[in-house]
Amino acid sequence: MDNRVSQLSQPIILLSRGDLAGLMPFGAYVQSVAEAFRLHAQGRTVLPAPMHVPAEAGGFHVKAGGLPTGYVAFKVNANFPNNRAVNALPTIQGAILLFNSKTGSPVALIDSIEITIKRTGAATAVAARHLARPDARVATVVGCGEQGRIQLEALRHVLELERVFLFDSNPDAAADLAAEIEGVDVEIVPSLRDATLESDVIVTCTSAKVPFLRPDDVRPGTFIAAIGADNPEKSEIEPALMARARVITDVTAQAAHMGDLNHAIRAGAMREADVHAEIGEIINGRKSGRANLSEITIFDGTGVGIQDVAASVRAYELARERGAGTRVDLG
Repeated sequence: MDNRVSQLSQPIILLSRGDLAGLMPFGAYVQSVAEAFRLHAQGRTVLPAPMHVPAEAGGFHVKAGGLPTGYVAFKVNANFPNNRAVNALPTIQGAILLFNSKTGSPVALIDSIEITIKRTGAATAVAARHLARPDARVATVVGCGEQGRIQLEALRHVLELERVFLFDSNPDAAADLAAEIEGVDVEIVPSLRDATLESDVIVTCTSAKVPFLRPDDVRPGTFIAAIGADNPEKSEIEPALMARARVITDVTAQAAHMGDLNHAIRAGAMREADVHAEIGEIINGRKSGRANLSEITIFDGTGVGIQDVAASVRAYELARERGAGTRVDLG
């Protein structure tokens, strides 16, 4: 058989959420995402702007990216905030299509729920490693759904937390997460400000469209991972707090369009040039992380396509090594 034809019939690997859960430890996501940010800071990635398609009860977004390791990925995610309550379905659903960028061949089709959750948490772990105080022991998690779970795991991956406050508009969600946490003191709080003023680290991972974290809610030396604002309508951090802090983004151009940075710029509280660094620049050592123990640092994490590519490539490589997943011949 002609070799060109045989390549067309090579199977792709299908990886379900269950496959990924058994294949990829969280540390692998952290390593992959850190490397993607490092490569991006060197100008070695391809990162087109995301595309958004609105729908009546939510919306769809497409994020893509390419790495110099020879892979390109396209992720299509549906985000329907009321899905769980209305349809008994996940808020986020979708898939990632991974290509070999040297041959153009599709090599894997991967469930995006696990990848999206874990790579988002991985970005927080990377940021916390560089931006949180080394002696940080108390954290507040705002938003106790799936992302709240992984955000807490991310913090504990790099910090020796001793106490955790949980806050959610749904008390049952906070109670469910509290019941799962072991090894630290956990408290569900009715007042967010009481918790944040005692915290060294704050993670916001909500779908809020009105900012709720203000300058007087945060004490000096706090690290904030602002994760929820992943489209232009969402906002968690008041512009005045953004202006007061040292702001680090995943990718500044995207954060200026859809992150909390977007709202700070629109309010006139910041300019894009006021951003201290992208996280990859800090990983590379080109720019500093935290300057001192008293400054407030904010990681504006909007979620970028290179995170999806990096995590998908690692999952694909592990699947090939271990024979995981399902092989399907599209030819």
